[in-house]
Amino acid sequence: MTVLTHAFTPGPLVTGGVVSVSLMGPIGRFSLRLREAGLGAMGAAIGLEIPTRIGARAKNGNREIICLGPDEWLLQTSALESALVVAECAGIYGTISHSLTDISAREITVLIEGPAATDLLTIGCPRDIDQIAIGDGCRTVVDGISVVLWRDGENRFRLDVWRSFAPHLIGLLETGSAELSA
Repeated sequence: MTVLTHAFTPGPLVTGGVVSVSLMGPIGRFSLRLREAGLGAMGAAIGLEIPTRIGARAKNGNREIICLGPDEWLLQTSALESALVVAECAGIYGTISHSLTDISAREITVLIEGPAATDLLTIGCPRDIDQIAIGDGCRTVVDGISVVLWRDGENRFRLDVWRSFAPHLIGLLETGSAELSA
C-alpha cells in the first residue's frame, strides 16, 4: 500500500467574500476497473451499490464511489479504511476479475463552497456546471487540468486534482475568488 505523505496542508485557502476554497485532508482513493458481470459481487464486498450511469455516485458511511466510464469508477474512503478496502477486494479476486489501484497519494481534494462557487468553476471549466445534478459528478478539465468534479450541494463542490497540477489550480482558484469578491 502507498504511504501517503501530504505536502499540502489541509485548511482554508480563501475565506470570506462570496466563495471559500479549502484544501481537504488526505483520503483513501482507488481506481476500480470492473466488468458489468462483477458489479453485484464487488458492491457486496465493498458495501456499496455500484452505480452504472456515468456521473452517478453512491455513498455508505465513509465510502463513496462515482462512475467515470462504462467500466471505470473512483472509490473514496477514509485514509484509515484503505487497507480494509484492499483486503475486501482481494477476497473476491479469485472469482471476480477486477483492477483496484491505490491512487491515494496521487491526488488532493479542493473544496469550493459559497454563493459564487458555480461562478468560480466557470472561470476555467468548459462544462455547464448548472447541468451537473446535486449528488452527481464527472471527469472534466479546469484550465486544461484533468479533474474529477463532485457536486455535493447547490453551492458546494469538490475537485480531485493530481498533486503535480495542484499549485496551478489553487492559484487559479485564489485569483478567481479575489476577482469575484471585488
